[in-house]
Amino acid sequence: MQTRRATSSASPDHRPPVVRSGVHPRHRRASSGPAASTSAPSSAGNGATSCSVPVSTRGERTLPAVSDLTDHARRNREFWDRQSDWYHEQNADFIAEGRAWGLWQIPEDELDVLGDMAGKDVLELGCGAAEWSRALARRGARVTGLDNSEARLAHALRAVDEEGVAVTLLHASAESIPLADGSFDVVMADWGAPTFADPYLFVPEVARVMRSVGLFAFSGATALAWVGWDEPTDGWDGRLHRDYFGMHRWDDPDGAVEFNLPTGEWIRLFRANGFEIEDLIEVQPPEGATSTYRDEAATAWARRWPMEQIWKVRKR
Repeated sequence: MQTRRATSSASPDHRPPVVRSGVHPRHRRASSGPAASTSAPSSAGNGATSCSVPVSTRGERTLPAVSDLTDHARRNREFWDRQSDWYHEQNADFIAEGRAWGLWQIPEDELDVLGDMAGKDVLELGCGAAEWSRALARRGARVTGLDNSEARLAHALRAVDEEGVAVTLLHASAESIPLADGSFDVVMADWGAPTFADPYLFVPEVARVMRSVGLFAFSGATALAWVGWDEPTDGWDGRLHRDYFGMHRWDDPDGAVEFNLPTGEWIRLFRANGFEIEDLIEVQPPEGATSTYRDEAATAWARRWPMEQIWKVRKR
């Protein structure tokens, strides 16, 4: 396994930072956003519009029953349906480009996490308004964007229609992906669903829908960001505030449920599901970087200790 530190030489966006309460890049790009799929990657040609409700393997349009969701997936769906418009207003301009990672939008061209996507079948987990999905489709990928929130997918559908790009949208949970085995060459998420889905449920699902030697890459909070967050002050300081061992779930008082694991447990989970680890990128924001997800104090903390990471694993 290779571990590297990521920094960016890109010119920072100088929007004033907006502080969010919460532990991690909380509700940054939920399984709504970092938005939802069909029986197989879309076969629509360029300029095709997408569908904002699920498409089953038989092409039937159906809305997933709430009773089919885990309790935390139901709670997260309700949370993101409530918060979707606010989230979009706060962050849409900052993440509009697509193909840029995480809290500080470090360009994919610098990190080279995904490589050439032309001609590949790609699934984005937690696509939100489909910024990444649209950007990858423009570069020749056949993209399906999955999201647990119908409200987030409404933003995606409008954007896909306006842009005229071929992206298939699916309203579903990453814990139970209604797609055939071996459908995708690449599964990716920028925060998105992996932050709001149980790893013990979504990692096996990703392995199931991926083809042999397929790439799974996703960003999210580090374990250090979880243990270093101070709930009373809603920020980070130089101390550890919660246990590292046993890390798994955090219930947000606002109604969402988030997940993370200790680094060793991620490794064991990947290997148990047939993945080999290619890279773990620990993101260090460059001097002058701004974000709509983190204020200056949090960004300064992240220059000393990794707050955000990008896993890159490949199916054996």
